[in-house]
Amino acid sequence: MPTATVTTKGQITIPKAVRDHLRVDAGDQVDFTLNERGEVIVRGVTTDIKSIRGLLKRPRKQAVTIEEMDAAILRAHARKR
Repeated sequence: MPTATVTTKGQITIPKAVRDHLRVDAGDQVDFTLNERGEVIVRGVTTDIKSIRGLLKRPRKQAVTIEEMDAAILRAHARKR
């Protein structure tokens, strides 16, 4: 089992095997919970899908067609020449 050393500031580096298991990366949050037996449960915090609802929706905007996308790409490419 991997181990980590606590720094004087109370920080640790989570071993790669544990980060991989928790599926956490730099900037992600980790949740610590104490159970009734005094054991620490460590979980990677994930975003609830409901919390990002509507993030990509553009109200009252009609979807762009493939033809419109192709035309925009051609225009952008022509400007670069």
